Amino acid sequence: MPSWIGAVILPLSGLLLSLPARAEVKARSCGEVRQAYGAKGFSLADIPYQEIAGEHLRICPQEYTCCTTEMEDKLSQQSKLEFENLVEETSHFVRTTFVSRHKKFDEFFRELLENAEKSLNDMFVRTYGMLYMQNSEVFQDLFTELKRYYTGGNVNLEEMLNDFWARLLERMFQLINPQYHFSEDYLECVSKYTDQLKPFGDVPRKLKIQVTRAFIAARTFVQGLTVGREVANRVSKVSPTPGCIRALMKMLYCPYCRGLVTVRPCNNYCLNVMKGCLANQADLDTEWNLFIEPFVLISKSYIGKIAKGQMATVCVYWKLKELATSGEQDRSNACGDYGII
Repeated sequence: MPSWIGAVILPLSGLLLSLPARAEVKARSCGEVRQAYGAKGFSLADIPYQEIAGEHLRICPQEYTCCTTEMEDKLSQQSKLEFENLVEETSHFVRTTFVSRHKKFDEFFRELLENAEKSLNDMFVRTYGMLYMQNSEVFQDLFTELKRYYTGGNVNLEEMLNDFWARLLERMFQLINPQYHFSEDYLECVSKYTDQLKPFGDVPRKLKIQVTRAFIAARTFVQGLTVGREVANRVSKVSPTPGCIRALMKMLYCPYCRGLVTVRPCNNYCLNVMKGCLANQADLDTEWNLFIEPFVLISKSYIGKIAKGQMATVCVYWKLKELATSGEQDRSNACGDYGII
């Protein structure tokens, strides 16, 4: 039996087997049937005191019976309702698991981003004070874009990071060379030669690799949890077919019509009915497993990616500090001479 459908059918069969039925046969009296029928909230006016001929029955055997046409219709609808409720209850754990895991991971990752931004901001404020605060929007924009990417925004991580380093280089050029005046064209030219100048060493390349891997994994993971939750919600909303309802009625309540209110269906019978009623859900088993397996891989590898992402912020800080305290940096002749004030 497929693992997914088995996880639903086996608990369902256990619950259905525990539904009240009856072991003793009362040949003519419908007393116990009246009691069981009334306990479900139905009017006793529908049920006879003694068995009657069953030619009117459309689902249950047309023999002597305690069921009228009205009773058979109501019990058939009761079968449908109980089945839908049982599927809902059985799938509740899967649905709530996706909801809770999504909430916990989203809170964890957002907190991680907030802490990274705060720690980087605190380090630069302590080191550079007002000089950094006047240019802090470069870093604020970086984290804003990272958050937008994580939440599903249309952000190209590689282009966004390249733009961040280019903007940062322009600012650093001006801050560490205050005796010079740089035109907009000159700064734009400098930013185009970032790869050749390599003012930040190998940090941009490493940061790009670490951030891209971490954020792609995070966004994929959180989006997958959302999809899983939606699939579980939809699958739990079962709409039994007429054939399924007939099978449920025969299994659960046709014994009532014969006066056997405590008889329970055998396990194999119950499983076969469940397989028929959940045939469409069973078809999802293979695809569901293919969907779940990557989650395991992402979960196992994600801690390392997060750790590297945290280290990257420290690398950025120390590289910028080294750059800022080294004074005059190498410059490219491709952009011409500085403009002296």
